[in-house]
Amino acid sequence: MSANPIQPTIPLDGQGKQHGFLRLPYSRNDSAWGSVMIPVTVIANGQGPTALLTGGNHGDEYEGPIALQQLAWEIEPQDVTGRIIIVPYMNYPAFRAGARVSPIDQVNLNRAFPGRADGTVSQKIANYFNDVLVPMADVVLDYHSGGKTLDFLPYAAAHYLDDKRQQEACVEAVKAFGAPYSMMMLEIDSVGMFDTAVESQGKLFVTTELGGGGTATAYSAGIAIRGALNLLKHTGILAGEIESPENSQMLDMPDGGCFHFASRDGLLQLLADLGDEVAAGQPIARIWPPDRTGAAPEEVVANRGGILAARHFPGLVQSGDCLAVIADVTLNG
Repeated sequence: MSANPIQPTIPLDGQGKQHGFLRLPYSRNDSAWGSVMIPVTVIANGQGPTALLTGGNHGDEYEGPIALQQLAWEIEPQDVTGRIIIVPYMNYPAFRAGARVSPIDQVNLNRAFPGRADGTVSQKIANYFNDVLVPMADVVLDYHSGGKTLDFLPYAAAHYLDDKRQQEACVEAVKAFGAPYSMMMLEIDSVGMFDTAVESQGKLFVTTELGGGGTATAYSAGIAIRGALNLLKHTGILAGEIESPENSQMLDMPDGGCFHFASRDGLLQLLADLGDEVAAGQPIARIWPPDRTGAAPEEVVANRGGILAARHFPGLVQSGDCLAVIADVTLNG
């Protein structure tokens, strides 16, 4: 079995606060002995749990990178019991390109796990996180938002797991994160996801969707920063009171019927906005022909009743694009 070529430029098991890189050798046309330099910060003090905090799994999602840059700058070792490993730009090539997938190999990092030590750049990154960083961690927080193509209600999420004790621990961590919405989530495309890789190792895992449209707002970045601090307090790595919003709403995405897809190309007209309650059978979108007037639009109706939790962001859609996600509203936990 090949050894992963990524090497940290700082000791991951050292004490104190250190900033460095995960250096991945990458020989390319303009740099024969070049490297991909993934920024990393380790903040450690004494004995305690380890948290792995990651952003930029997709390169056009910015709440996580903003939050993790601030935490890497602000948190000091004397405030920590245990260790925090912070990687703001997990998919560094995609982040620098402002793209969902890596411009080097066109691989979606969040579908590349467990990766390969002898694979492409993205596969090597996935393998290093899967085989080196995740085993070090007790809790993993991986930030996501909608990127350039989706927009979400701001929520933290746990997944349905076979191990119900692990699932319940993840749910409690999600509640501690304190986003305005908390989601129980069934992934429709979980093969190769970082989420699946982390959960299969039995770790406490929290993910998010915190807005979208290829940018971050003061509101969404604030949720990301506060949520990470809350999670670190929940796990005992930081001291202090958890700061959660009042009336955080519990949501549920239990099956594939939550997802609504376009079956033609065209101009999207949404008939409901994020946070709106909709009824089963209610029209939620129209897709107008992009090349003529006077033709009827395709109407998309809700598969189920609930709350509009996600929507397609650009005004033009292609056949197969996810147009909307409707989640069930559940009792607050």
